[in-house]
Amino acid sequence: MTAIDPEVVDAEAEARRARLFTRINKADAWFSALGLSWVTPILRAFAGDNPGAQAKEIWRLLGVPVLAICAFLVLWGSLAPKVQTSLGAIPGPAQVWEQVINLHEDAVRETEKEAAFYVRQDERNAKLIANGQEDKVKERVYTGKPTYYDQIWTSIKTVFFGFLIASAVAIPLGISAGLSQTANAALNPLIQIFKPVSPLAWLPIVTMVVSAVYTTNDGMFSKSFLISAITVTLCSLWPTLINTALGVSSIDKDLVSVSKVLKMNTWTKITKLVLPSALPLIFTGLRLSLGVGWMVLIAAEMLAQNPGLGKFVWDEFQNGSSQSLAKIMVAVFTIGIIGFLLDRIMYAIQAAFTFTNNR
Repeated sequence: MTAIDPEVVDAEAEARRARLFTRINKADAWFSALGLSWVTPILRAFAGDNPGAQAKEIWRLLGVPVLAICAFLVLWGSLAPKVQTSLGAIPGPAQVWEQVINLHEDAVRETEKEAAFYVRQDERNAKLIANGQEDKVKERVYTGKPTYYDQIWTSIKTVFFGFLIASAVAIPLGISAGLSQTANAALNPLIQIFKPVSPLAWLPIVTMVVSAVYTTNDGMFSKSFLISAITVTLCSLWPTLINTALGVSSIDKDLVSVSKVLKMNTWTKITKLVLPSALPLIFTGLRLSLGVGWMVLIAAEMLAQNPGLGKFVWDEFQNGSSQSLAKIMVAVFTIGIIGFLLDRIMYAIQAAFTFTNNR
């Protein structure tokens, strides 16, 4: 028999443990980007890395936020019934959750109605074809009321469309302003003038321009969609433009000197030197722009009565039923949660780009 060297076994175990912690440390960047930082100390504790210290970290990252949320819910539930409004008492957590369930059930019922409508239409058309009456076959689109989920999806599509247009405009202009003092001098007064303008001021102008220019009714986009998206664009491009210009102008001067020595053309200089160096600030601007765009969109939808969560809130306010206030609060939490998720998505994309550039 061959004797097993205990030192070799210990070395292999230590090597496996080191590889495990390396994987945990690599995953930590993604957990942080997704807002799941508390997962890392849990994994480290299970791996045997100072469980006491990891327990304190779990408490700080997970226990304290959960405790704060619970305290908020208790405070909300105890104080809400004491505040009377024209629509009745402020709804507590239980009433708001009840409306979450009701909105979901309404969406399910509406989906079933839509499915039944298309089934009936297909059956009717099949009978007409079987009877040789193809000329009477019609394909109609279901025109039932939009569900709460439809309103959410409409707002998300609109904000991303406006955000992408804003990014496509702001990033090149920011690069130009960062590389050229002349371009910066030209853009700076425009930025200072238009950056503080409220979406409520832009909305009437955008509405009139879109109505005058976009006259078709069967185009790729509806007028209401374009009005909301362009308003988002006009209000959200400034953080990206400013941060891009700042990031480009702050790159290491030695890198600029290297580009001159290597006689890089403008495109190579921008893609190989400028963008990688300015990427953190560019992404900071993008995250700020997306957050601003989401806030602007809700206001624009409320004021212009364009489809989306903003219109849902305004319609419920105008409805004035006993359930309206709870539904409005459901929308408020939905808006906040989606805003948080949008920021996490941008942070995750930033982490992915940073990881790729550092490889």
